[in-house]
Amino acid sequence: MRVAVVENMKSTPLGSLGLALAEANAEIQHFYPWIDGTLPADCAHYDALVVLGGEQNAIDDANYPYLPALAQLMREFAEADKAVLGICLGAQILARAYGAENLLNARLEFGWHTVSKSEEGRIDPLLSGLAEDFTTFQWHSDTFTLPASATRLAVSRLAENQVFRVGRAAYGTQFHFEASASVIDSWKVEFATSIEQMEPSWHERYAALAAAHASESDASGLAIGRNWVSMIRAQVRSQPEAVAGR
Repeated sequence: MRVAVVENMKSTPLGSLGLALAEANAEIQHFYPWIDGTLPADCAHYDALVVLGGEQNAIDDANYPYLPALAQLMREFAEADKAVLGICLGAQILARAYGAENLLNARLEFGWHTVSKSEEGRIDPLLSGLAEDFTTFQWHSDTFTLPASATRLAVSRLAENQVFRVGRAAYGTQFHFEASASVIDSWKVEFATSIEQMEPSWHERYAALAAAHASESDASGLAIGRNWVSMIRAQVRSQPEAVAGR
């Protein structure tokens, strides 16, 4: 199982998703287009694509000229029936790829929050095993309209498009399900100034917030990661001749 992972800024570890990929013995190749503009040439040599979050917005082509190509690449993987996962900025780029409107600085959503399944989300395999209302970590102010071809799977009080699916297994999650407690511990140090500007006193409340929410968030994040990885396995099994040739 070969998975291409596109990073859009520094300090975006795979966290809970990385654990799920490791359990599946996935071979991961990282790309850093925010540094060198390099992306996978196409989808032929990979079984799945992950696009992580970032500080830029999804339509900032002037400063990040690789963004249109990345949007097209996500669509190429999806239309080849390969598993795609866009997280936060990655979800916004996937929405862009399918003609949605990117909404900049719409409303800040930061910290551990509750996300609720939609009717369709209750039966979607990505959210299988999760409670109707589950806890996860948010860090965004941009969002997007739902692509015409997409199915909304989860909502929150502040952003109605928290999870969506296009086709069989192309998913966007507005929230950072991959952000395990250890990832957030590192973020609160590295991005302390930005967090204080967004949420004054959050650092002082952090220990209590983590005690109340981190364990549940970690569990939901790992469940989502495992559910998505199982879709890659299904794709690989359906194409044994392609796998054998790698």
